[in-house]
Amino acid sequence: PAFHLASSFQDSANNVPLVFVLSPGADPTDDLLRFADEMRFSKKLDTVSLGQGQGARAEALVREATERGTWVLLQNCHLAVSWMPSLEKLVESFDPDKVHRDFRLWLTSMPSEQFPVLVLQNSVKMTNEPPRGIKTNILRTYGGFDEAFIATGEASGVPAASGAGASVAAPPS
Repeated sequence: PAFHLASSFQDSANNVPLVFVLSPGADPTDDLLRFADEMRFSKKLDTVSLGQGQGARAEALVREATERGTWVLLQNCHLAVSWMPSLEKLVESFDPDKVHRDFRLWLTSMPSEQFPVLVLQNSVKMTNEPPRGIKTNILRTYGGFDEAFIATGEASGVPAASGAGASVAAPPS
């Protein structure tokens, strides 16, 4: 099923990561950025795209965020296979009484046998399949525009919070 960030967030806790299970062509980053803006966390969200040498930086950001009550998005966990055991230990160390109540860890990963099972079992999981067909894709894109953008063609500063998977009515013909 498509994800709904507000309800997924409600199901999470400071010691329960939120995992986006990716599929080809789907990227939840923009939806998370809009949600962070709605929650007034846009300036309290750090993002790390995992890959070579990013594990130490990611771990430092997560440890700092657990104290400050900010959010961290670790993207592409499937590309950091050698760092997955460290991620597992890090998540296991989250004590809900010691971690700031506002802290959230957001993870993105393609399905991978190397992704820590313990993290997956103890997380809020979300999927976002790309729209099938050009009409559905266009309707989803159109649904992400706010009224000011549609009227003027210029961004108003804050994108509309349509959320992934939101149903979008076809524009009048």
